[in-house]
Amino acid sequence: MKTIYFFLINCTLISTVAFGQSSDEIEIRRLEKHWTELLDSGDTSSLLEIWSENYVVNNPNGKIVTPKDIVALMKSGHKFPAVKRIIENITFNQDIAIVMGKELQQPSNMNPNHEEWIPRRFTNVWIKNKNVWQLAARQSSRIVSE
Repeated sequence: MKTIYFFLINCTLISTVAFGQSSDEIEIRRLEKHWTELLDSGDTSSLLEIWSENYVVNNPNGKIVTPKDIVALMKSGHKFPAVKRIIENITFNQDIAIVMGKELQQPSNMNPNHEEWIPRRFTNVWIKNKNVWQLAARQSSRIVSE
């Protein structure tokens, strides 16, 4: 039985090293996907657990908002448009993870040509507090065609 456990642990460690992802990077990637799903489902209670107490967003409209603003908007019936996030880089600095990449947002008016996704760039900042990662800051802006 010990041999099986030893084998499984080694496989896990080898796969992590082979793919170059630390356990923190795997967790951040999971959380990036998870908090977007919570936003889509309107689960404000779970979002408040993932967001740090002082979470702040510089949204694509250039407005700085807090969890209080976001929750009030969601409780008023607002549904955020679908977003596909493509993580391009995760940088760790002690207990801070900085995630950068591209997002594609479905147009909010849901016009007949709803396949035209709006490209944006994003930066999300996660802080590890008592071994739990929380989203502390976010910035997202539209990519402007030249």
